[in-house]
Amino acid sequence: MNTMIKVNFRDVETVDFPKGTTLKEISTHFQKYYNFPILIAKVDNEITRLSKEVEKKCTVDFYDRSTTVGNTTYASSVQFILILAVRNILGTNSDVMIQNSIDNGVFCEIIGSKITQKTLKKIEEEMYNIVKNDYIFTKMNVSRLDAIEYYKKKKLTDKVNVLKYISNTYVNLYRLDDMYDYFFGDLAYSTNQIDSFKLTYIKDDDFVLSYPNIYNPDYTMDYCHRPLVSKTFADYARWGKMIGVSTAADLNYIVSQGKYNELIRLSETYYESQLSRIADTIYDNKENIKLILIAGPSSSGKTTTSKKLNVYLQSRGFKTHNISIDDYFVNRDSTPKDENGEYDFESLKAIDTELFNRHLAKLLDGEKVLLPKYNFITGKREYNKDYLQIGDNDLIIIEGLHGLNEELTMAVDRKNKFKIFICPFTQLNIDNHNRIHTSDTRRLRRIIRDNKYRGHNAADTLRMWKNIREGEQKYIFPFQSDADAIINSALMYELGILKTYAEPLLFSVEETDEMYPEAIRLINFLRNFLPIPSDEVPKDSILREFIGGSGFEN
Repeated sequence: MNTMIKVNFRDVETVDFPKGTTLKEISTHFQKYYNFPILIAKVDNEITRLSKEVEKKCTVDFYDRSTTVGNTTYASSVQFILILAVRNILGTNSDVMIQNSIDNGVFCEIIGSKITQKTLKKIEEEMYNIVKNDYIFTKMNVSRLDAIEYYKKKKLTDKVNVLKYISNTYVNLYRLDDMYDYFFGDLAYSTNQIDSFKLTYIKDDDFVLSYPNIYNPDYTMDYCHRPLVSKTFADYARWGKMIGVSTAADLNYIVSQGKYNELIRLSETYYESQLSRIADTIYDNKENIKLILIAGPSSSGKTTTSKKLNVYLQSRGFKTHNISIDDYFVNRDSTPKDENGEYDFESLKAIDTELFNRHLAKLLDGEKVLLPKYNFITGKREYNKDYLQIGDNDLIIIEGLHGLNEELTMAVDRKNKFKIFICPFTQLNIDNHNRIHTSDTRRLRRIIRDNKYRGHNAADTLRMWKNIREGEQKYIFPFQSDADAIINSALMYELGILKTYAEPLLFSVEETDEMYPEAIRLINFLRNFLPIPSDEVPKDSILREFIGGSGFEN
């Protein structure tokens, strides 16, 4: 007679299952609570693949593609399907490099072959054949040295190099059909769970892989080309190749040789060159431009960039004035609330746009304006004789969440505004098949800054991240196409620096905390990088905004 064990699902339902039942079998009982196929489980606060057998009483939860954990699993799984399909159609001498996220998809590049739209269609059809065949994603724990030897024989140097710098004795590989690959993160149980995706041809060997995301989980949205964003990524990727840094292994090699100082200088110069070009553009249009607006998602480095752009503009003869949107918050009792009844400070309605625009119009007409100062303790605007009057050739710089939204500055003609979108467009890959998410770079920056300046621990920041991301999706990303310029605030060397600061903070997250699985994911992610000491990071670097020691601090 089989021993029965109790499985508690979210404190909603407890069911007895025979000992040794797989999570895949258990998940079928709870599929009724989900709109999409269950992809992965959490057992006693640990992310676990569905192939694992349950041996003792436990509490479980499951994730489908509408959740962050589930969607990450979906993304890795569909990417492995793509990799296998490329090999099946183009042969073993061809590969695919999975690069940056872009609009509703991921930018990819075929290596070793040129493709046409017709070829790409064949690859997509092969992907659906793989889904139909319902292959199992099999996870294997193997010796790291054995894995290196295997990839040497296959001449997959990107895998060899990334595994070289991982200290683990054993690593996880995945098998799909007869193909073995190294993936950072977990995959689904089988291919038939990955039922929606599309490939969009760009040119030559470039295309976009799209699939459902957590904001649109029902179906795969069409790729919408954003030329300026695409160019920003492409320029950074091209520059990375020029200096020989495209993967974590490339960065680790430089660190292992003790030559990271030069990379720090090169990275800082690349960032500075963007500010210089923007300052030149503004100077060339000085007859029209009166207002500069800077916006970007959390931890993009808006504060430092705004201050540095001030310096660049002043060096070209401009007098600049900074106005904080935060000082135009409506009084606390007038602040809109979200669906949970909490104050929604990120909504545009939390700002007194009428007063803000009235002040902008007066300033641009040469009038003297009494500026408000928002008291975050009392939740009210105050006036402390802070007057501002600008000259004919002066510039107003505004940095904030809604900078790209025309509603914020509707009193000012569009031709008189210069909009800047800033984001750390991380172009570094772990290897050809494992990209680094821009949001992970920002998350690590935020964890460090929140701990240093706001007294938050890593778990606090990770808990807030979902709401932060939702605000960005509502109020920032929809307006990025209206930017006149984009600043990539990523620094090629920064993950080595962030590792030294973030890793200890992530280890502080308790095993019982709901954020523990995410902390472990980030710890495992950081294992792909060698640490870099921060001594050589310049005092005016954007990175100092997060790790401390900035020359711009008061």
